[in-house]
Amino acid sequence: MKKIQMVDLQGQYAKIKDVVDPSIQEVMDSASFINGPKVHQFQKNLEDYLGVKHVIPCANGTDALQIAMMGLGLEPGDEVITADFTFAATVEVIALLQLTPVLVDVDPVTFNIDVEAVRKAITSKTKAIVPVHLFGLAANMDELLELAKEHNLYVIEDNAQGIGANYTRRNGSKIKTGVIGDVASTSFFPSKNLGCYGDGGAIFTNDDNLAHTIRGIVNHGMYKRYHHDVVGVNSRLDSIQAAVLDAKLPHLDEYNNTRRNAARKYNEAFNGHPQITIPSGRTECDGICSTCDCHVFHQYTLNLRDVDRDALVVHLNENGIPCGVYYPIPLHRQKAYLDERYNEDDFKVTNTLINSVISLPMHTELDDDQINFITQTVLDFINNSK
Repeated sequence: MKKIQMVDLQGQYAKIKDVVDPSIQEVMDSASFINGPKVHQFQKNLEDYLGVKHVIPCANGTDALQIAMMGLGLEPGDEVITADFTFAATVEVIALLQLTPVLVDVDPVTFNIDVEAVRKAITSKTKAIVPVHLFGLAANMDELLELAKEHNLYVIEDNAQGIGANYTRRNGSKIKTGVIGDVASTSFFPSKNLGCYGDGGAIFTNDDNLAHTIRGIVNHGMYKRYHHDVVGVNSRLDSIQAAVLDAKLPHLDEYNNTRRNAARKYNEAFNGHPQITIPSGRTECDGICSTCDCHVFHQYTLNLRDVDRDALVVHLNENGIPCGVYYPIPLHRQKAYLDERYNEDDFKVTNTLINSVISLPMHTELDDDQINFITQTVLDFINNSK
Protein backbone atom coordinates (compact mmCIF):
# COMPACT_ATOMS: atom_id res chain seq x y z
CA MET A 1 0.00 0.00 0.00
CA LYS A 2 1.35 3.42 -0.89
CA LYS A 3 1.92 6.05 1.79
CA ILE A 4 -1.29 7.69 3.01
CA GLN A 5 -1.37 11.47 2.73
CA MET A 6 -3.94 13.98 3.94
CA VAL A 7 -3.81 15.52 0.46
CA ASP A 8 -1.89 13.89 -2.41
CA LEU A 9 -1.04 16.72 -4.79
CA GLN A 10 1.91 14.84 -6.27
CA GLY A 11 -0.28 11.97 -7.44
CA GLN A 12 -2.81 14.39 -8.88
CA TYR A 13 -0.09 16.37 -10.70
CA ALA A 14 1.36 13.23 -12.27
CA LYS A 15 -1.95 12.64 -14.09
CA ILE A 16 -2.14 16.14 -15.59
CA LYS A 17 1.57 16.87 -15.96
CA ASP A 18 1.39 16.72 -19.76
CA VAL A 19 -1.12 19.59 -19.71
CA VAL A 20 0.20 21.64 -16.79
CA ASP A 21 3.85 21.76 -17.84
CA PRO A 22 3.33 23.14 -21.37
CA SER A 23 0.83 25.66 -20.01
CA ILE A 24 3.35 26.96 -17.49
CA GLN A 25 6.00 27.03 -20.20
CA GLU A 26 3.73 29.25 -22.32
CA VAL A 27 3.72 31.79 -19.51
CA MET A 28 7.50 31.60 -19.19
CA ASP A 29 7.95 32.06 -22.93
CA SER A 30 5.57 35.03 -23.06
CA ALA A 31 6.90 36.64 -19.86
CA SER A 32 3.32 37.85 -19.21
CA PHE A 33 3.45 37.07 -15.52
CA ILE A 34 0.76 39.47 -14.24
CA ASN A 35 -2.70 39.77 -15.83
CA GLY A 36 -1.48 37.87 -18.86
CA PRO A 37 -3.59 35.91 -21.35
CA LYS A 38 -3.69 32.85 -19.07
CA VAL A 39 -5.42 34.87 -16.34
CA HIS A 40 -8.10 36.13 -18.72
CA GLN A 41 -8.55 32.66 -20.21
CA PHE A 42 -9.04 31.08 -16.79
CA GLN A 43 -11.38 33.85 -15.72
CA LYS A 44 -13.64 33.29 -18.73
CA ASN A 45 -13.59 29.51 -18.38
CA LEU A 46 -14.48 29.72 -14.69
CA GLU A 47 -17.33 32.13 -15.45
CA ASP A 48 -18.70 29.61 -17.93
CA TYR A 49 -18.33 26.73 -15.49
CA LEU A 50 -20.08 28.52 -12.63
CA GLY A 51 -22.69 30.24 -14.75
CA VAL A 52 -21.78 33.62 -13.25
CA LYS A 53 -21.33 36.94 -15.06
CA HIS A 54 -18.15 38.05 -13.34
CA VAL A 55 -15.11 36.27 -11.93
CA ILE A 56 -12.44 38.64 -10.60
CA PRO A 57 -9.21 36.74 -9.82
CA CYS A 58 -7.02 37.92 -6.95
CA ALA A 59 -4.01 36.86 -4.90
CA ASN A 60 -5.63 34.58 -2.30
CA GLY A 61 -8.89 33.60 -0.68
CA THR A 62 -8.54 35.91 2.31
CA ASP A 63 -8.03 38.89 0.01
CA ALA A 64 -11.05 37.76 -1.98
CA LEU A 65 -13.32 37.95 1.06
CA GLN A 66 -11.89 41.28 2.18
CA ILE A 67 -12.22 42.80 -1.28
CA ALA A 68 -15.82 41.57 -1.57
CA MET A 69 -16.66 43.45 1.63
CA MET A 70 -14.78 46.54 0.46
CA GLY A 71 -16.72 46.47 -2.80
CA LEU A 72 -20.03 46.53 -0.94
CA GLY A 73 -19.04 49.75 0.81
CA LEU A 74 -19.41 48.43 4.33
CA GLU A 75 -18.33 51.01 6.89
CA PRO A 76 -16.55 50.77 10.26
CA GLY A 77 -18.98 49.65 12.96
CA ASP A 78 -21.29 47.82 10.58
CA GLU A 79 -22.11 44.36 11.93
CA VAL A 80 -21.37 41.26 9.87
CA ILE A 81 -22.76 37.91 11.04
CA THR A 82 -20.82 34.71 10.39
CA ALA A 83 -20.28 31.24 11.82
CA ASP A 84 -18.22 30.59 14.93
CA PHE A 85 -17.11 27.18 13.65
CA THR A 86 -14.86 27.93 10.71
CA PHE A 87 -11.34 29.07 9.79
CA ALA A 88 -10.22 32.43 11.16
CA ALA A 89 -9.88 34.12 7.76
CA THR A 90 -13.64 34.60 7.64
CA VAL A 91 -13.72 36.77 10.75
CA GLU A 92 -10.21 38.16 10.24
CA VAL A 93 -11.17 40.30 7.27
CA ILE A 94 -14.22 41.65 9.10
CA ALA A 95 -11.98 42.89 11.88
CA LEU A 96 -9.33 44.22 9.48
CA LEU A 97 -11.94 46.48 7.87
CA GLN A 98 -13.00 47.72 11.33
CA LEU A 99 -16.39 46.13 10.88
CA THR A 100 -17.97 44.40 13.86
CA PRO A 101 -17.90 40.60 13.67
CA VAL A 102 -20.93 38.85 15.14
CA LEU A 103 -20.31 35.13 15.64
CA VAL A 104 -23.18 32.66 15.86
CA ASP A 105 -23.54 28.94 16.40
CA VAL A 106 -23.83 26.27 13.71
CA ASP A 107 -26.28 23.52 12.87
CA PRO A 108 -25.40 20.24 14.67
CA VAL A 109 -25.98 18.13 11.55
CA THR A 110 -24.49 20.17 8.69
CA PHE A 111 -21.96 22.22 10.75
CA ASN A 112 -23.05 25.21 8.64
CA ILE A 113 -24.30 28.51 10.05
CA ASP A 114 -27.56 28.15 12.01
CA VAL A 115 -30.29 30.26 10.39
CA GLU A 116 -32.21 30.79 13.63
CA ALA A 117 -29.03 31.89 15.37
CA VAL A 118 -28.52 34.42 12.58
CA ARG A 119 -32.08 35.65 12.98
CA LYS A 120 -31.58 36.28 16.70
CA ALA A 121 -28.30 38.10 16.10
CA ILE A 122 -29.65 40.70 13.64
CA THR A 123 -29.72 44.28 14.93
CA SER A 124 -30.17 47.72 13.38
CA LYS A 125 -26.40 47.75 12.73
CA THR A 126 -26.31 44.45 10.82
CA LYS A 127 -25.37 44.88 7.19
CA ALA A 128 -24.28 41.45 5.95
CA ILE A 129 -24.35 37.69 6.53
CA VAL A 130 -21.38 35.49 5.60
CA PRO A 131 -22.37 31.82 5.27
CA VAL A 132 -19.45 29.41 4.89
CA HIS A 133 -20.00 26.28 2.79
CA LEU A 134 -18.04 24.36 5.39
CA PHE A 135 -16.09 21.24 4.42
CA GLY A 136 -17.67 21.49 0.96
CA LEU A 137 -21.36 21.28 1.93
CA ALA A 138 -23.72 23.97 0.67
CA ALA A 139 -25.24 26.08 3.45
CA ASN A 140 -28.99 26.64 3.75
CA MET A 141 -29.09 29.46 1.23
CA ASP A 142 -32.86 29.63 0.62
CA GLU A 143 -33.59 30.56 4.21
CA LEU A 144 -30.58 32.84 4.52
CA LEU A 145 -31.58 34.75 1.39
CA GLU A 146 -35.13 35.15 2.68
CA LEU A 147 -33.79 36.43 5.98
CA ALA A 148 -31.43 38.82 4.23
CA LYS A 149 -34.21 40.17 2.02
CA GLU A 150 -36.45 40.70 5.04
CA HIS A 151 -33.78 42.84 6.74
CA ASN A 152 -32.14 44.37 3.64
CA LEU A 153 -28.80 42.63 4.22
CA TYR A 154 -26.03 41.53 1.88
CA VAL A 155 -25.18 37.84 1.59
CA ILE A 156 -21.47 37.19 1.05
CA GLU A 157 -20.69 33.52 0.40
CA ASP A 158 -17.41 32.14 1.69
CA ASN A 159 -16.94 29.43 -0.93
CA ALA A 160 -13.30 28.63 -0.12
CA GLN A 161 -14.17 24.99 0.63
CA GLY A 162 -17.15 24.50 -1.65
CA ILE A 163 -16.21 25.20 -5.26
CA GLY A 164 -18.08 22.91 -7.63
CA ALA A 165 -20.86 22.07 -5.17
CA ASN A 166 -24.45 22.43 -6.29
CA TYR A 167 -27.20 23.92 -4.17
CA THR A 168 -30.68 22.54 -4.75
CA ARG A 169 -33.33 25.20 -4.33
CA ARG A 170 -36.79 24.53 -2.99
CA ASN A 171 -38.18 24.49 -6.52
CA GLY A 172 -35.76 21.69 -7.41
CA SER A 173 -33.44 23.78 -9.60
CA LYS A 174 -29.71 23.62 -9.02
CA ILE A 175 -27.16 26.41 -8.82
CA LYS A 176 -23.46 26.40 -8.06
CA THR A 177 -22.36 27.61 -4.65
CA GLY A 178 -20.62 30.95 -4.92
CA VAL A 179 -23.15 32.48 -7.31
CA ILE A 180 -26.20 32.51 -5.03
CA GLY A 181 -25.65 35.54 -2.81
CA ASP A 182 -24.71 39.12 -3.71
CA VAL A 183 -21.02 38.26 -3.94
CA ALA A 184 -18.74 35.37 -3.07
CA SER A 185 -15.10 34.61 -2.45
CA THR A 186 -13.05 31.49 -2.99
CA SER A 187 -9.53 30.26 -2.38
CA PHE A 188 -7.25 28.37 -4.75
CA PHE A 189 -4.85 27.28 -2.00
CA PRO A 190 -3.10 24.10 -3.22
CA SER A 191 -5.13 21.71 -1.04
CA LYS A 192 -8.51 23.06 -2.21
CA ASN A 193 -10.69 21.05 -4.56
CA LEU A 194 -9.54 23.44 -7.29
CA GLY A 195 -6.08 24.44 -6.14
CA CYS A 196 -3.08 26.09 -7.78
CA TYR A 197 0.60 25.59 -6.96
CA GLY A 198 0.87 28.68 -4.79
CA ASP A 199 -1.67 31.19 -3.52
CA GLY A 200 -4.69 32.36 -5.45
CA GLY A 201 -8.30 33.43 -5.04
CA ALA A 202 -11.28 34.97 -6.79
CA ILE A 203 -14.46 36.95 -6.25
CA PHE A 204 -17.75 36.04 -7.99
CA THR A 205 -20.78 38.24 -8.62
CA ASN A 206 -23.63 38.78 -11.08
CA ASP A 207 -23.80 42.50 -10.19
CA ASP A 208 -22.20 44.55 -12.99
CA ASN A 209 -21.62 47.65 -10.86
CA LEU A 210 -20.13 45.68 -7.99
CA ALA A 211 -17.85 43.80 -10.39
CA HIS A 212 -16.61 47.11 -11.80
CA THR A 213 -15.83 48.40 -8.32
CA ILE A 214 -14.03 45.21 -7.34
CA ARG A 215 -11.91 45.21 -10.50
CA GLY A 216 -10.59 48.58 -9.45
CA ILE A 217 -10.00 47.53 -5.85
CA VAL A 218 -7.82 44.55 -6.75
CA ASN A 219 -5.52 46.80 -8.82
CA HIS A 220 -4.71 49.70 -6.48
CA GLY A 221 -8.07 51.33 -7.19
CA MET A 222 -7.13 51.92 -10.84
CA TYR A 223 -9.26 51.59 -13.93
CA LYS A 224 -6.82 53.73 -15.91
CA ARG A 225 -3.12 53.60 -15.14
CA TYR A 226 -2.14 56.10 -12.44
CA HIS A 227 -5.75 57.19 -11.99
CA HIS A 228 -6.86 55.93 -8.56
CA ASP A 229 -10.64 56.20 -8.38
CA VAL A 230 -11.26 54.04 -5.31
CA VAL A 231 -9.18 52.92 -2.36
CA GLY A 232 -7.66 49.64 -3.47
CA VAL A 233 -5.16 46.95 -2.71
CA ASN A 234 -2.57 45.01 -4.69
CA SER A 235 -4.12 41.58 -5.12
CA ARG A 236 -3.76 39.85 -8.47
CA LEU A 237 -3.63 36.22 -9.55
CA ASP A 238 -0.36 35.60 -11.34
CA SER A 239 -0.32 34.00 -14.76
CA ILE A 240 1.48 30.81 -13.73
CA GLN A 241 -1.16 30.04 -11.12
CA ALA A 242 -3.90 30.82 -13.63
CA ALA A 243 -2.28 28.38 -16.07
CA VAL A 244 -2.35 25.64 -13.44
CA LEU A 245 -5.95 26.37 -12.51
CA ASP A 246 -7.09 26.42 -16.13
CA ALA A 247 -5.47 23.02 -16.65
CA LYS A 248 -7.28 21.65 -13.61
CA LEU A 249 -10.69 23.25 -14.17
CA PRO A 250 -11.88 20.71 -16.80
CA HIS A 251 -11.22 18.00 -14.19
CA LEU A 252 -13.05 19.70 -11.29
CA ASP A 253 -16.28 17.71 -11.57
CA GLU A 254 -14.24 14.52 -11.91
CA TYR A 255 -12.21 15.48 -8.83
CA ASN A 256 -15.36 16.16 -6.82
CA ASN A 257 -16.99 12.93 -7.93
CA THR A 258 -13.85 11.03 -6.91
CA ARG A 259 -14.06 12.65 -3.49
CA ARG A 260 -17.72 11.68 -3.22
CA ASN A 261 -16.84 8.12 -4.14
CA ALA A 262 -14.22 8.02 -1.39
CA ALA A 263 -16.76 9.49 1.02
CA ARG A 264 -19.28 6.80 0.06
CA LYS A 265 -16.74 4.10 0.90
CA TYR A 266 -15.95 5.77 4.21
CA ASN A 267 -19.70 5.99 4.91
CA GLU A 268 -20.24 2.31 4.16
CA ALA A 269 -17.64 1.41 6.76
CA PHE A 270 -18.85 3.77 9.48
CA ASN A 271 -22.60 4.05 8.93
CA GLY A 272 -24.66 2.65 11.77
CA HIS A 273 -21.87 2.67 14.33
CA PRO A 274 -23.36 4.04 17.58
CA GLN A 275 -20.35 6.25 18.30
CA ILE A 276 -19.80 7.67 14.81
CA THR A 277 -21.91 10.18 12.91
CA ILE A 278 -20.99 10.33 9.23
CA PRO A 279 -21.22 13.60 7.24
CA SER A 280 -24.75 14.47 6.32
CA GLY A 281 -26.59 17.44 4.97
CA ARG A 282 -29.83 18.86 3.69
CA THR A 283 -33.03 16.83 3.55
CA GLU A 284 -32.95 16.37 -0.24
CA CYS A 285 -29.76 14.36 0.26
CA ASP A 286 -31.60 11.84 2.45
CA GLY A 287 -28.80 12.39 4.94
CA ILE A 288 -26.14 10.74 2.76
CA CYS A 289 -24.34 13.48 0.87
CA SER A 290 -22.01 11.13 -0.96
CA THR A 291 -24.96 10.25 -3.19
CA CYS A 292 -25.74 13.80 -4.36
CA ASP A 293 -23.88 16.88 -5.53
CA CYS A 294 -24.47 19.32 -2.67
CA HIS A 295 -21.24 18.19 -0.99
CA VAL A 296 -17.79 18.21 -2.58
CA PHE A 297 -15.97 16.86 0.48
CA HIS A 298 -13.15 19.32 0.85
CA GLN A 299 -12.92 17.51 4.17
CA TYR A 300 -14.42 14.20 5.28
CA THR A 301 -15.32 14.92 8.89
CA LEU A 302 -16.71 12.49 11.46
CA ASN A 303 -18.53 13.53 14.61
CA LEU A 304 -17.63 11.14 17.43
CA ARG A 305 -19.53 10.30 20.60
CA ASP A 306 -17.96 8.92 23.78
CA VAL A 307 -14.59 8.59 22.01
CA ASP A 308 -11.29 10.07 23.14
CA ARG A 309 -10.80 12.04 19.95
CA ASP A 310 -7.30 13.24 20.80
CA ALA A 311 -6.16 9.71 21.63
CA LEU A 312 -7.58 8.58 18.28
CA VAL A 313 -5.50 11.26 16.54
CA VAL A 314 -2.38 9.89 18.22
CA HIS A 315 -3.35 6.32 17.31
CA LEU A 316 -3.90 7.19 13.66
CA ASN A 317 -0.61 9.06 13.42
CA GLU A 318 1.21 6.13 14.99
CA ASN A 319 -0.22 3.95 12.23
CA GLY A 320 0.89 6.29 9.46
CA ILE A 321 -2.52 7.88 8.95
CA PRO A 322 -2.62 11.68 8.91
CA CYS A 323 -5.77 13.38 10.14
CA GLY A 324 -6.97 16.83 11.10
CA VAL A 325 -9.06 18.57 13.73
CA TYR A 326 -10.98 21.38 12.06
CA TYR A 327 -11.37 23.34 14.31
CA PRO A 328 -9.96 22.84 17.83
CA ILE A 329 -10.73 26.35 19.15
CA PRO A 330 -13.92 28.27 18.31
CA LEU A 331 -13.47 31.77 16.97
CA HIS A 332 -15.28 33.35 19.93
CA ARG A 333 -12.52 32.01 22.22
CA GLN A 334 -9.62 33.11 20.06
CA LYS A 335 -7.61 35.84 21.77
CA ALA A 336 -7.90 38.17 18.78
CA TYR A 337 -11.71 37.98 18.73
CA LEU A 338 -12.72 37.85 22.38
CA ASP A 339 -15.81 39.95 23.03
CA GLU A 340 -17.77 40.41 26.23
CA ARG A 341 -21.00 40.26 24.22
CA TYR A 342 -20.58 36.53 23.71
CA ASN A 343 -22.30 34.04 26.00
CA GLU A 344 -21.06 30.44 26.04
CA ASP A 345 -24.65 29.20 26.11
CA ASP A 346 -25.08 30.63 22.61
CA PHE A 347 -22.37 28.30 21.23
CA LYS A 348 -23.47 24.91 22.52
CA VAL A 349 -23.04 23.11 19.20
CA THR A 350 -19.66 24.63 18.37
CA ASN A 351 -18.37 23.99 21.89
CA THR A 352 -19.26 20.32 21.45
CA LEU A 353 -17.87 19.93 17.94
CA ILE A 354 -14.40 21.23 18.83
CA ASN A 355 -13.97 18.14 21.03
CA SER A 356 -15.68 15.56 18.84
CA VAL A 357 -14.81 16.12 15.17
CA ILE A 358 -11.99 14.50 13.25
CA SER A 359 -11.20 14.78 9.54
CA LEU A 360 -9.75 11.81 7.69
CA PRO A 361 -7.60 11.85 4.54
CA MET A 362 -9.62 13.12 1.58
CA HIS A 363 -8.30 13.73 -1.89
CA THR A 364 -8.55 12.54 -5.47
CA GLU A 365 -5.89 9.84 -5.22
CA LEU A 366 -7.26 7.70 -2.36
CA ASP A 367 -7.51 4.03 -3.26
CA ASP A 368 -9.53 1.19 -1.77
CA ASP A 369 -6.60 -0.31 0.15
CA GLN A 370 -5.93 3.01 1.85
CA ILE A 371 -9.58 3.60 2.69
CA ASN A 372 -9.96 0.08 4.07
CA PHE A 373 -6.86 0.51 6.24
CA ILE A 374 -8.00 3.92 7.50
CA THR A 375 -11.53 2.80 8.35
CA GLN A 376 -10.40 -0.42 10.01
CA THR A 377 -7.86 1.44 12.11
CA VAL A 378 -10.51 3.90 13.29
CA LEU A 379 -13.01 1.15 14.06
CA ASP A 380 -10.46 -0.99 15.88
CA PHE A 381 -9.54 1.92 18.14
CA ILE A 382 -13.12 2.80 18.99
CA ASN A 383 -14.31 -0.76 19.45
CA ASN A 384 -11.30 -1.69 21.61
CA SER A 385 -11.75 1.42 23.77
CA LYS A 386 -15.18 0.45 25.06
